Amino acid sequence: MDSTSNLGGGYIDQHRTINGTNCTPPAIEDFPHDLFDEQQRQAGAVVVHVLVSLYLFVALAVVCDKFFVPAVEKICHALSMSKDVAGATFMAAATSAPELFVNAIGTFITEGDIGVGTIVGSAVFNILAVPACCGIGAGMQVVPLDWWPVSRDCLAYGVTVAILICIIHDERVEWYEALCLVLLYIVYIAIMYYDKSFQRCARFRRKNSVAATTAVQQQQQSVGGGGGSSGAENETSNPPARPGDAAGEIHLSGSDKLQSSAVERVEQIATIDVPLQNGVTKTQEDKESEYEYQLTVWPSKAGWIRKTTWIITWPIHLIFMCTIPDCDKPKFKKWFPVTFLMCIIWIGSLSYIVAWMITIIGDTLKIPDSVMGITFLAAGTSVPEAVSSVIVAKQGHGSMGISNSIGSNTFDILLCLGLPWLIKSSFAPTLKGQHYISINSGGLEYSAISLLSTLLLLYVAFATNRFQLDRKVGRACLCMYAVFLILATLIELNVFFRVNLPTCPRSRAG
Repeated sequence: MDSTSNLGGGYIDQHRTINGTNCTPPAIEDFPHDLFDEQQRQAGAVVVHVLVSLYLFVALAVVCDKFFVPAVEKICHALSMSKDVAGATFMAAATSAPELFVNAIGTFITEGDIGVGTIVGSAVFNILAVPACCGIGAGMQVVPLDWWPVSRDCLAYGVTVAILICIIHDERVEWYEALCLVLLYIVYIAIMYYDKSFQRCARFRRKNSVAATTAVQQQQQSVGGGGGSSGAENETSNPPARPGDAAGEIHLSGSDKLQSSAVERVEQIATIDVPLQNGVTKTQEDKESEYEYQLTVWPSKAGWIRKTTWIITWPIHLIFMCTIPDCDKPKFKKWFPVTFLMCIIWIGSLSYIVAWMITIIGDTLKIPDSVMGITFLAAGTSVPEAVSSVIVAKQGHGSMGISNSIGSNTFDILLCLGLPWLIKSSFAPTLKGQHYISINSGGLEYSAISLLSTLLLLYVAFATNRFQLDRKVGRACLCMYAVFLILATLIELNVFFRVNLPTCPRSRAG
């Protein structure tokens, strides 16, 4: 029997009432039977599911980076799309494909919070953990950041999160609210298309402001008896410590070549020379033959970590090589539509199994889906992006990695959440005539609010550090990420107040 209860100021719909107690149907019943029963999992068999999940995270990273991204690049080139629009659409879909499929599974199959929790959790991971990895992983060097793409992406994402909070505050998403998210994504594409015009205007206004401030300072120094030459010397030797100073402007303008669109970021990453062990850089021919080399030749001169990785990932590379044509190779360069289709099939299948494994782990440990999404699943789908961001940060392209991590969050909320919600509420509602999506957990609203706070703290950290990423900022971001995970987990576990209903008893074993 269906009922409605008021919880945390919102409405939680379509729950069961058993023995007078309102509860949430277990998501594990929406998946096939497990090989182990509950007693076996609690006795230790759940470790198998954890290992399978970790292995599938690696497989998702390989299929996205090696096959899906190149196929999407070739589609954009074939459609003659501008790089800004392509970066905000196809390339964003390529890098965020796991989150999109996980939320689709959570919306259409389990009808739970694993998708929303994953996107909220991966957003925090991208905002805090990725800069932390870049700042700490870059070593002693200071990574300069271009203020414009960072400011633009933070503003766009802040508005997006604020809209998400307004939508889920009553724990239900109406069809027209989901439509608003999709329409806002179109607006976001338009903004990206005209980004260069906005950027020129912003830089011109900032340059004039800096020039006016410098002129006033020189005049004050001249009146004070310092003289024009001494004022100039003072300006040269002791530049202002604000991010908008002249020296900072000259330094930042040198990084204008770091474009923020996803296509150009991927192209720049692809063109970075990777030094080999003998000191020689890879040529294009080396890169084309590298995949077969990794599969057929044992890395005898490599360290034990690389050898272990080679053994573990060898089956993944072999299966993908046999089932997905590599459109980066000359003989398959026209096969990119087939590559794109096969990648979609693989990503969808792997995402389903990952969601299944995570649901089993959460059910065994009595952890809500939202907590598993915010923590384990979010980190697993975002680790490849963190690794790539650290690599480009060490190369000195800090803005590239940070803009990619923040900008992809906007796509996650507007389309990875909005599109499945819109389709589900409009064409396949759970109850006929009720065109909305129910959010089971009332704690996700608080997690989204804290997400907005972390975004503000990140921008303040960048601004106070003159838009430079170093170990100090990295450690601060890491501490903030740990605090967020602790608070979000405690909220979802009903430690402070009740936000999650208890899980109903299962109707079947396993």
